[in-house]
Amino acid sequence: MLFTMFLLGLVYALLIAVLIAAGAGAVTIAIVAAGLFAVQLFTSDKIALASMGAREVTPQEAPQLHSMIDRLCVQANIPKPRVAIAQTPMPNAFAVGRSPKSATVCATTGILQLLEPAELEAVLGHEITHVINRDVVVMTIASFFASIAAFITQFGFLFGGGFGGGNRNNQNNNGFFIVILVSAAVYVISFLLLQALSRYREFAADRGSAIITGRPSALISALMKISGTMQRIPQRDLRAASSELAAFYIFPPKAKESITNLFSTHPPLEARIERLQRLEAQLQGTA
Repeated sequence: MLFTMFLLGLVYALLIAVLIAAGAGAVTIAIVAAGLFAVQLFTSDKIALASMGAREVTPQEAPQLHSMIDRLCVQANIPKPRVAIAQTPMPNAFAVGRSPKSATVCATTGILQLLEPAELEAVLGHEITHVINRDVVVMTIASFFASIAAFITQFGFLFGGGFGGGNRNNQNNNGFFIVILVSAAVYVISFLLLQALSRYREFAADRGSAIITGRPSALISALMKISGTMQRIPQRDLRAASSELAAFYIFPPKAKESITNLFSTHPPLEARIERLQRLEAQLQGTA
């Protein structure tokens, strides 16, 4: 994860250099994108929950779910997040929020009906680990300059030139097209790196769940059940799942549509199971 972040930093440093060289107009675009970043950081959790139709539930409404999260938070030594349920047959779960104090853990009705208590607890442990690692903030910050690059690219193709603010001569136009080309390249490269970072986050959350619960086998069983059930969920329900949330689900709703692992937000199921099996052996002292 650190190496991927380092590569992202190098790519973004190039973008910043080009923006500075391009003049005040490009910097203005960067400032606008920074404002969008702030809005995303402070409102993304509410937007995500609303897009899924999730509703916060009390301990009286969902006693088993709350008791599991209570135990996991004691084990992990973090404040208890808010608890929500989304009405959808898609078996999934996700966590949102900038910090443990502002986090919300959401489970779908599909996953609550599908999994046994130990399996559900393992899934919730995975989401609690995302909260501990502040993964929402990590991915938001990591994607900040990718958003700027995408914004500049779209701006350039829509308006066709010259945001340097000076005389519209050939030099300005050349500078404009260099910014567009570099921004497009940064967006493509950062997209691939962000997908890799997302996959590493999932490995880390799997490991965190196994350590918190002490039962990697329960998470293996849960992942296999979710994978098998996901293929039987109607496409309309999978399409209803917010694409912006895809990286935060415990299992991607459209895993079979990935052409290659390079474009996937989650590691292959086989790789996740293999790592969890190794961890199970280590915890049992047989490795």
